[in-house]
Amino acid sequence: MPPSSNQSEIARAAAILRAGGLAAFPTETVYGLGADASNPEAVAKIFAAKGRPQDHPLIVHLADAASLPQWAEKIPPAAHKLAAAFWPGPLTLILKCAPGVPACVTGGQDTVGVRIPGHPLALELLKAFAGHSGGRSYSGVAAPSANKFGRISPTSAAHVRADFGDALELVLDGGECAVGIESSIVDLSRGRAVLLRPGQITTAQIAAVLGVEVESHDAAAPRVPGALDSHYAPHTPLYLVSAAELPARMAGLRGQKLAVLARAEAPSGLKDVFWQAAPRAVEGYAHELYASLRRLDALGCAEILVEAPPAVPEWQGVNDRLMRASSG
Repeated sequence: MPPSSNQSEIARAAAILRAGGLAAFPTETVYGLGADASNPEAVAKIFAAKGRPQDHPLIVHLADAASLPQWAEKIPPAAHKLAAAFWPGPLTLILKCAPGVPACVTGGQDTVGVRIPGHPLALELLKAFAGHSGGRSYSGVAAPSANKFGRISPTSAAHVRADFGDALELVLDGGECAVGIESSIVDLSRGRAVLLRPGQITTAQIAAVLGVEVESHDAAAPRVPGALDSHYAPHTPLYLVSAAELPARMAGLRGQKLAVLARAEAPSGLKDVFWQAAPRAVEGYAHELYASLRRLDALGCAEILVEAPPAVPEWQGVNDRLMRASSG
């Protein structure tokens, strides 16, 4: 389904955000639950709706890089290089926050996450939202994933409505999210580039732009979204199993209703097993991942068994999401 071009819906969503309300909208990664990032009372509604811990920081979504200095200071040259290479797109930068950024957005830290999303409907909304009105300036929308905290992220408007029902005044429908997993997060606030959350944009791509090695997550890194040990999880217990171990694991659970997500077609003779064949290429797998997990979670099975994808750099983002979604 192509992105909506309904300008009245976009204007309505922008008005809701300016008035301190919540509106869900699509990005190229997942659907976001948006609020005016400069309004602490509006941001508090995000935490209440999601059941999100108060110290868990948010990402500020911008219409263009011109508004970046309103949110970040001491912006290093590396940030401008990465912005030029990957924005609009699935990359979040962690920078030193500018004075006046609400603590509820940063999780009480001295850093802020910012990005320009690559979905045309998101950009239309952010442009409609930005500007001046009633003596106030508007430029950034705080938008974590539009789902209950810790659960499977939404990649369609239907997923958002399934999680929130009529609690949200407006969900902009932009079809399925193209990427399907959350943005890569790179910390540039400490004088070096550190990958804090993998995504579609790989460490190698980031290093190629910067001309320096990208370091791994360390204990002193700022807190960022999606980095808790348990996240993106279905209600049904999910286990990662190698392709070689999968038949024995299924045999050991014979007689129970099972769901399987594997990168192969289902073998013949299966009983009480709901088998989902996933794309073999990483882009297709990531695009369908959350929708597949939601579909399997709704079946009421005893377990979801996921064939572990390849342990190679290109699959780092997908493997990160599956590891955090797994029960062991």
